[in-house]
Amino acid sequence: MKVTLIPGDGIGPEVSRAMVRAVDAVTGGKIEWEEQLAGSAAVDAGHSPLPAATIQSIRQNRVGIKGPLQTPIGGGWRSVNVSIRQALDLYVSLRPVKSLPGPSKSRYSDVDVVVVRENTEGLYSGREHEAVPGVVEALKIVTQKASERIVRYAFEYARANGRHKVTVSHKESIMPLSEGLFLQTARAVAEDYPFTDVEYLGLDNLVMELAIDPHQFDTIVLGNLDGDVVSDMCAGLVGGLGMVPGANIGKRYALFEAVHGTAPDIAGRGIANPIALILSAELMLRHVGERVAAKRLRGGVERLLADGSTLTGDLGGSASTAELTDALLEAL
Repeated sequence: MKVTLIPGDGIGPEVSRAMVRAVDAVTGGKIEWEEQLAGSAAVDAGHSPLPAATIQSIRQNRVGIKGPLQTPIGGGWRSVNVSIRQALDLYVSLRPVKSLPGPSKSRYSDVDVVVVRENTEGLYSGREHEAVPGVVEALKIVTQKASERIVRYAFEYARANGRHKVTVSHKESIMPLSEGLFLQTARAVAEDYPFTDVEYLGLDNLVMELAIDPHQFDTIVLGNLDGDVVSDMCAGLVGGLGMVPGANIGKRYALFEAVHGTAPDIAGRGIANPIALILSAELMLRHVGERVAAKRLRGGVERLLADGSTLTGDLGGSASTAELTDALLEAL
C-alpha cells in the first residue's frame, strides 16, 4: 500500500520520522511511503509551494499524511493547506478531540467531542479584493450542495461510530441568508436520521457552553471559519494542538495531518512532540481498513502517556523526539 508523505516545514520532518517508525511497527512495514514536497521545503528546492507532483501523488495513492506547513504572514504564497483541500475537494475537516491519560494542561477530563468542519467554502473561499483604496471586501460563499454533504457526513459519522447527538452550529441571527441556508439545509438532512438526537445552537452560545461543560457535546458540525476556531478551542480542552489528530476527507481522497504549527523556534533540535501526527496516522489506518493496527497504535500512545516517564518538554518531561518514539515502540 502506497501512502503519500509530506514531511512539512519546521518540526515537520522530525515528527514525520517518528510517525513513520510507529506506523511501520504496527503494520509490519506494509506501507510504502512516497515522499513529496510542499510549503517552504518545496520553495527551497526550487518548486512552487504546491508542486503538481505532490497533488498527483495523492490522487494516485488516494491517501496521504503531512506534517505542518508554513504559510508566510503578509506575503509569500497562499495557504498550501487550503490549496490542497480545494484541489482535491477535501470537503470534510475531521477533528476528534478526546482526553488522553497522563499529564495535561487541560482543566477537564473525559472529553470526547468530534468537530466536523466544512472545508472548501465560506470566508475561506479565498475571494477577496480591494473595492476602493482602503476598503477590502471578502466574499462568503455558502452553497446548498456543500452544506448538505458536510451535514450528512456528520450524521453518517455519528451513526457509524456509535455517537448519539449532532450539534449544528450557526450564526443565522446575524447572517440570515448564508447561515440561514446552512441551517435550513441541516434541518432537511436531519429528517433522514430520526434516531440521532440533533440540536441547533448559535455559535456564540456554543463556545460559551463548551467552556462551561464540554461533556454535553458529542458531534459538532459547522461552517469553515467557525469550525476552524471551534476545533482549535476544543483542542485546548484536552491539552492543546499537540495532542489531537486531524483529517481532511473527500469522496475519493483523504489527507491526514498534524494540526499544530511548524514551531520554528525548536525546529532541528529534536525535541518536538510527535503525538498529534502519530494520532493522525491512527485515523489514517482506520480510514484504509487497518483497524487492528490503529487500535495498537492508539493503545501504545495511551500507555506511553499514562506511564509518563518518557515525555517531551511540552508534556512536562525532558525526552527527545527519538527517545519518546523509542518508548512508544516499547509500549506497543
